[in-house]
Amino acid sequence: MSGNLVALHTIVRREIVRIMRIWTQTLIPPAITMTLYFVIFGKLIGSRIGTIQGGFTYMQYIVPGLAMMSIITNSYGNISSSFFGAKFQRSVEEMLVSPMSNWVILLGYVTGAVARGLVVGLLVLLIALGFTSLHIQHPFITLLSVLLGATIFSLAGFVNAIYAKKFDDIALVPTFVLTPLTYLGGVFYSVTMLGEPWQAISRVNPILYMVNAFRYGVLGISDVPVGVAFAVMLAFVVVLSWLALNLLHRGVGLRS
Repeated sequence: MSGNLVALHTIVRREIVRIMRIWTQTLIPPAITMTLYFVIFGKLIGSRIGTIQGGFTYMQYIVPGLAMMSIITNSYGNISSSFFGAKFQRSVEEMLVSPMSNWVILLGYVTGAVARGLVVGLLVLLIALGFTSLHIQHPFITLLSVLLGATIFSLAGFVNAIYAKKFDDIALVPTFVLTPLTYLGGVFYSVTMLGEPWQAISRVNPILYMVNAFRYGVLGISDVPVGVAFAVMLAFVVVLSWLALNLLHRGVGLRS
C-alpha cells in the first residue's frame, strides 16, 4: 500500500510540475479566451439583453457556465495530451509492468487534470470579478459540482488517450463532440427558453447538468433539479471509472 501511495504522489507531482512548467500554454490561453467571452458576450451583447432568469444580469448569468466550460475543457485536454504523450514515449509501459496498481495510474493522472481544471476555473472567476459582482450562494455545492465536472471529463480524456493512435485523434473529440455539447449545454442561455424538441434534446446533454449544478451553487438558480444533476454526474463518474480501469487492465491500446 505504501508503494502505491509513493507512486500516486510521484504521478501527481509530475503532472502538476508539468502544468506549471508550461503555464504559458496551460493557464494563460484559457484566461485570455474567457476574457474575450466576457467582453463580447457579457459586456457588448449583455448590455442589450438586460436581466435574465432570476433577475441577474446576463454577465452574471454566463459566468458560471463559462467557468465550467473552461474547467471541463482544460481537464479533458490536460489528461488526454499527457497520457497520450506517455503512450507515445513508451513510458506508460514502464508503469504497467511496475508494482503499482491500475487505480494508482488512473487516479494520478485524473488528479493532475482536475488540479489544472480547478486552477483555470479560479482564474476565470477572478477575471469575472473585474466585470461583475458575484456572491456564491452555496459554497459546498459549487465546489462539489466543479470536482465532479472536472473528474468526469478527466476520465473521458483518459479513455480518449487510451484509444488514440496518433495526436490527431486527441483533437477529434474536443472538436466534434466536446465543443458542440458545451455550446448546447446552457452556457449562454436558459434551456427553458428553447422550444420542443430542442429542450428535450438538451436534457440528454450531460454538460447541461454540470453547468446548472455549478450555476445553482454560485447564483442559486438552475434549469434542472440539483439532485438530478448530481445523480447524473455521479453516474458518469462511476461508469467512466469502471471503463478506464477495465481498459487499463486489458491493456487496450497500451501494449504492442
